[in-house]
Amino acid sequence: MDQLDPPFDPKDFRRALGMFATGVTIVTACAEDGTPVGITANSFNSVSLEPPMVLWSLANNARSLPVFSATKHWNVHILSNEQEALSNRFARTGEDKFAGLALDKSVNSAPLLPGCSARFQCRTAFQYEGGDHTIFVGEVVQYDSCALPPLLYVTGGYALAARKAGPVSTEPLANMDGASYSENLLGYLFGRAHFQFVHGLRDTLQQRQLSDTDFFVLSLLSVRQPLASAEIAAHIAYTGVDLGAGALQSMVRRGLLLEQAGTETGLRLSPAGSDAILHVLAAAKAVEADLVNRMGELESAALRNLLKQAILATDPGLPKLWQSAAAPHQA
Repeated sequence: MDQLDPPFDPKDFRRALGMFATGVTIVTACAEDGTPVGITANSFNSVSLEPPMVLWSLANNARSLPVFSATKHWNVHILSNEQEALSNRFARTGEDKFAGLALDKSVNSAPLLPGCSARFQCRTAFQYEGGDHTIFVGEVVQYDSCALPPLLYVTGGYALAARKAGPVSTEPLANMDGASYSENLLGYLFGRAHFQFVHGLRDTLQQRQLSDTDFFVLSLLSVRQPLASAEIAAHIAYTGVDLGAGALQSMVRRGLLLEQAGTETGLRLSPAGSDAILHVLAAAKAVEADLVNRMGELESAALRNLLKQAILATDPGLPKLWQSAAAPHQA
């Protein structure tokens, strides 16, 4: 007697399927009474170019299935990396998902959401039974797209797409896994990227006679001021600069900072300091714009995301720069 294979573990099967990265879409339609309906789905796929056709699937126990089964028109929205909150909203039940949303004009009756990486306005061509799901195949009657990077879903969480980079070095040994020092070391990549970026600001810093320490302090105070000397030192501790009172007093004497008397003496930007940091930050934004233009929006969004993850993973407990200061007590 042949031994039967053990049945699939549904949770493990779902986990295995989750290894395949997909885009995140919202599919919309209108009920017969005009009520807008929308759901988040990652089952979207292309079917044909001639004629242009796409498909997606919906669980047979979904409350919206009768609407999509009855309608002849629906729209598929490929979400951008900025629309995670919208994905979460349309994945929930029991709320008005369209409340407060501005809609674009569509060629059919289905709602058309703005701000997406791509949109496909479709007419139902076929419906098929697919196990515990219904498969909808539609002919695309109109579409549009933009450069916004798409939102992805993989291994149970949201993700961003990025193209793989080629080697930085032309030397074969630079990428050998067994090399004691290679370009694949994160420390090397972080350091080189930092210094190459800051290189674009050097002319502006030199013209303003600003050291790196001056730049750190002025940047900090452009976000939050006034701050006491100890607070400033704590905020820039990650730079390795031992910021004593002498460095800050030097900036006061040079007219970059002003001392503000109060319950505790604090420092703030002087008009000259404000002017200096505005010029440096303008130069930094120009360097960033050039970098984004060279890399592309897709890679730039992924880079920001990965840098944030690296910062969170290595944070030694530095003060939060953009965290709101405590509100003053009312008398």
